[in-house]
Amino acid sequence: MSLQPAATRGQTLAEKLLSRAAGEAVYADDLAICAPHGAMGTDGSIPMALDYFRDMQPEGNLPPPAFPERLVFALDHYGAPSGEQALRLQDRARSYARAHGLCVFEVGEGIGHQLMLERGRVLPGQLVVGADSHAVSYGALNAFGSGIGSSDLAGILQCGQLWLKVPGTLRIWLTGALPAYASAKDVALTMARRLGVGGANYLALEFAGPGVAALDMDDRIVLANMSVEMGAKAGLFPFDECTADWLSANASVSPDRYTPVSADADATYVDTLTFDLSAVAPQVALPHRVDNVVDLADAGDTRIDIVYLGTCTGGRVKDYREALAVLRARGGVAPGVRLIVTPASEPVRAEMERNGMLAEFVALGAELQPPGCGSCCGTCGSIPGDGQRVISTANRNFKGRMGNRHAQIFLASPLACATAAASGHLADPRDSVVTS
Repeated sequence: MSLQPAATRGQTLAEKLLSRAAGEAVYADDLAICAPHGAMGTDGSIPMALDYFRDMQPEGNLPPPAFPERLVFALDHYGAPSGEQALRLQDRARSYARAHGLCVFEVGEGIGHQLMLERGRVLPGQLVVGADSHAVSYGALNAFGSGIGSSDLAGILQCGQLWLKVPGTLRIWLTGALPAYASAKDVALTMARRLGVGGANYLALEFAGPGVAALDMDDRIVLANMSVEMGAKAGLFPFDECTADWLSANASVSPDRYTPVSADADATYVDTLTFDLSAVAPQVALPHRVDNVVDLADAGDTRIDIVYLGTCTGGRVKDYREALAVLRARGGVAPGVRLIVTPASEPVRAEMERNGMLAEFVALGAELQPPGCGSCCGTCGSIPGDGQRVISTANRNFKGRMGNRHAQIFLASPLACATAAASGHLADPRDSVVTS
């Protein structure tokens, strides 16, 4: 891997990562022509990218992509319930991938973002993009992960490059450690409450400070994932022992395969915001905005019809472990509540099967869905009915997000979602969690 191009002044994580991809030192507001180390498309974005690619060479068969080894097609948004038209779109993506030897994550393998992380397709020091906004998740691994459009993906197919305006950086300084009753989702919602949905528009969020060491990789993925909900172009974490250990244990990646980067002490930031993790309380985003956030203790006892545990924000083993602990403590699922479990990937599902968690969820009456995006974006999985209230571990709750504009979606942590499942209404999870 090439070394970082020489810089003339201190750089943020975003500036260093994009300098590496551009082959020259770049700074905030520069226009960088970058060669991504990896790019992912989904069944929701690939067909349009292929249409754009076709426009670039209207004669003959579509040519192979510039760098096929860098590309991944993830078929995670659609499934059998999505209808024939959606399945035809998947077939089109498969056909192009098979013709040119591209990596394909098939239906049922899981969410593309989770699989990119698990399978070592994202490494520290890289620029990895995805034609899906939650590609920002990759920033948890000290990589510049960002969402792109289908036209950008077509450009990568054509020439292996894209241009990016280098974002300024808002530093998120973390102190303390989370209490047992709070989670990274509560931190993300606290940030959304403070910043608003546009408070970080086209900025990189750089997480720093002593509190970072208190966050495991699952926590970091959540915070990187939800950075886009505040308008951020990327959510970036430093490289540390946690990163190296996770890559070795979960993606079988050895340190000789990557070169991490770190921010310079004299880097220039747009601003620095401090968050004390130890002061974070359980939060909930009320319909229909991610920044419509209140303390759960102040949310009232609103009835909940569906509890959704899954997505690229809240569908990992840790999330299900926390939810089960609450359900055990509170005696199971309340009558009339529908509990849906959709693991983020097949490895997550398999681990839950091995350790007995899947069987326990089934015994509690939960509905198990195949690994993937599931109900999150309303194109696959169960769709709530008119007037139903859903509390979800997902990242978005605008009208129609789960396929029905007449449903209401609340966003919260696995602990809070499980508390709602057990009580049948919004409730503070603090009474459900052993804190001593």
